[in-house]
Amino acid sequence: MLNKTRVLFAAIVISCLPILSQAQQAVPLEDPIPAKIQKGNIVVAVENFLQLPKTEDVNIEGAHPAFARLQYLLPVGDGSGRLMINDTRGLLYVTDEEGSKPEIYLDLRQQDVGFSDATFANETGLAGFTFHPDFSLPGSQGFGKFYTAYSSPSDHGYANYLDDVSDNHESVIREWTVDDPAAKKFSGSSREIFRIGQFDQNHNIGTIKFNPFVDQNSADYGMLYVSMGDGGGAHDPREFGQSLSEPMSSLMRIDPLGGEGSRQYGIPVDNPFVNQPGIAPEIWAYGLRHTQQFSFDTDGRIFLADIGQNQVEEINIAVPGGNFGWRVREGMFATAFAFDRARPGPVYQRPASDPEEFIYPVAQYDHDEGNAVGSGFVYRGDGIPELVGKYVFADMVRGRIFYIDADDLTPGVPAEILELRLEIDGEEREFHDVSNYPNRYSQRNRSDLRMGIDSQGELYLLSKGDGMVRKLVSSNL
Repeated sequence: MLNKTRVLFAAIVISCLPILSQAQQAVPLEDPIPAKIQKGNIVVAVENFLQLPKTEDVNIEGAHPAFARLQYLLPVGDGSGRLMINDTRGLLYVTDEEGSKPEIYLDLRQQDVGFSDATFANETGLAGFTFHPDFSLPGSQGFGKFYTAYSSPSDHGYANYLDDVSDNHESVIREWTVDDPAAKKFSGSSREIFRIGQFDQNHNIGTIKFNPFVDQNSADYGMLYVSMGDGGGAHDPREFGQSLSEPMSSLMRIDPLGGEGSRQYGIPVDNPFVNQPGIAPEIWAYGLRHTQQFSFDTDGRIFLADIGQNQVEEINIAVPGGNFGWRVREGMFATAFAFDRARPGPVYQRPASDPEEFIYPVAQYDHDEGNAVGSGFVYRGDGIPELVGKYVFADMVRGRIFYIDADDLTPGVPAEILELRLEIDGEEREFHDVSNYPNRYSQRNRSDLRMGIDSQGELYLLSKGDGMVRKLVSSNL
């Protein structure tokens, strides 16, 4: 975990960067990051692993015509070698590290739990899943329990937060308890543990995840981390980014097996805002626009892939109680909302001083290079030695895969980003040339690329246009 000394050092470094005095007029930056991302010297091979079955959207209005809306591939984490893949259209599949034909483990559409992806197929639906670290441990509280994050109609339940502004839908976390943890298909019971109102169709709940690298004696064991977007629309219209009264735009941390008063979950006593009046105690970090995905490194660091507005995508390392600056900051820059009069959309040089301490990214890139950071993991596997210690992440739209050195990062001092070179069918190729499909947001096709990881730390590429899962392996080039 990042210590206060490094954060202080980052603040000192940041103070030396170009900044605006309050007397200067804010001028939009046409090219906030002029340096171009170069190809690195690491080449990896891409192998076909499996394909998910074709599915259909309930509502095709505004939807990218995906073959299957696969989002994440993750291990169950119980030593069984099982892998789970979610299709946001409501399906959770089980397979294994041999690439066996995926089978439906859970179909939320058939469970009468208020699942719906009808409001906006591109971003609502089955957003995330995770298995309790004690899922296969008989006699434990977490035995047989796993969790899903999904979208639900606003009239299906009462929200813990923002029930009165749930104009579009609500984001839900549900706990499932299986009859048999070894079964290939879900059978059991479930209960809703958290619900929050969403005023718009996008920037919803994202990743839900336990820290897989702590032991049972750690205070972090069995604590559930949850990423929440700013609720949608452009430029954070409800200003949730800098609000602490509700856990939008935040990384939440809860105890799913606890329960306090009307809550169906507990609040960890070491959360940074516990017992502070007017602050949602679930918040662990905030000021995030749309961290659709985050992941843990083996040392406990949490890497946050935060999708930008119009110009800058950023990678952050989570800090308990940390404020990552949205909507007055985007990457290392200021937004229009940092000034009295400025045009929303572009980014600007920062004012002479921050209104409070912000945590700045460890890496960033602008929209000359990509459009939306999708997901990433620190590689600690054995199959590709040259990737060890690299944080590998994807731009979901353009299908580019980048990496940075993960072991020496400081907030506010962006690391050099290099592009991973790919061997596909025996020759070096761009992923976008292999997998792309029509993009309803622009004339340029999109790759819709996400990443997954197995229990051995090996990495996978998931693309919605063709429903394929591909594995990264060592290259002969």
